[in-house]
Amino acid sequence: MSRIRGVLLIVITMLTAVQAAPASAENSVVVHTDISYARAEPEGSRGHLLDLYVPDGRHGKPRPLLIVMGGSAWLGDDGKAYAAQLAPHFTAAGYVVAGVSTRSSSQAQFPAQVHDVKAAIRWLRVHARTYGIDRTRLAVLGDSSGGWTATMAGVTGGMPGLEGNVGLTGASSTVQAVVDLYGPTDLLQMDAHMLPGACEAFNTIAGTTDCHNDIASPESRLVGCAVQHCPQRTQAANPIRYIAPDDPPVLIAHGQRDMLVPHHQSELLYAALKRACVPTTFYSVPGVGHSKDIVSPDTPQADVRSTTGCRGIAPQRNRPTLETIEAFLDTALGVRPGEPAGVGQRPDGP
Repeated sequence: MSRIRGVLLIVITMLTAVQAAPASAENSVVVHTDISYARAEPEGSRGHLLDLYVPDGRHGKPRPLLIVMGGSAWLGDDGKAYAAQLAPHFTAAGYVVAGVSTRSSSQAQFPAQVHDVKAAIRWLRVHARTYGIDRTRLAVLGDSSGGWTATMAGVTGGMPGLEGNVGLTGASSTVQAVVDLYGPTDLLQMDAHMLPGACEAFNTIAGTTDCHNDIASPESRLVGCAVQHCPQRTQAANPIRYIAPDDPPVLIAHGQRDMLVPHHQSELLYAALKRACVPTTFYSVPGVGHSKDIVSPDTPQADVRSTTGCRGIAPQRNRPTLETIEAFLDTALGVRPGEPAGVGQRPDGP
């Protein structure tokens, strides 16, 4: 079974990999690695660590924060590594970037991963002044299972039942913007919307026989049972269950050729957010699979859906590039057009 987990994690890593471009002194960025936002559990694990990429702070203005989590099908506890690929762009744009790791499903089952990301958010808010962070401007971004984690953090802000008691408590774990790159949103509807041949390929990779409903699938490992056999427990892990009108703005991007997380998962998320009148933009990218390259400027033009209030609008075709994501975050976090992200911040919040 451990061999199967290892093979699946390797395949997912290969499917989602994009070359890293770590921040360096050339960009006047200070990098703090392996900060413990909570005590390691189990001992020696990496799921309660974060990395921080802090731009040169000589101007003295607190900056907005982008929290990043990479996907691993919940099989890894090193999600903070993804931040190294995004930090050069966003620190140059004036953001502090945090890479956050949460526990794997073999170390702890749901809702532990939600408890972890909320603990990291609370830690970052409490220590905001130390690292020049504007604690009122926090955004989360993740891909695949990291996208699920980011979305869960965004739509469960202020819910006592999902706060947990990991790490520092008492501070707010709310965020002000969410970027979800092809994350699962309704685990009970995944198999019905897989692309032709995708379940067979998934079974070969994962050593399963019943696609995502197999007890050995990543989703079933997350909740501790075959997802269709414990629907109530599984529904508790579905981000769309928690969506409410006061949720922060959301940007979604999903490849139409995704063989692991069906494109339909993001369609469900967009529809639920639209019904709740949450400002949302959905980039549906043709020809792209389950890959971090979805943010590349070389990807095809996306079919874009967006909402304002409770009504859909038809924005021009575009790509979900890092520049596009930056523009979304600037708007969602109240950064003024043409102004560096660390300027004109609101006073520190709770």
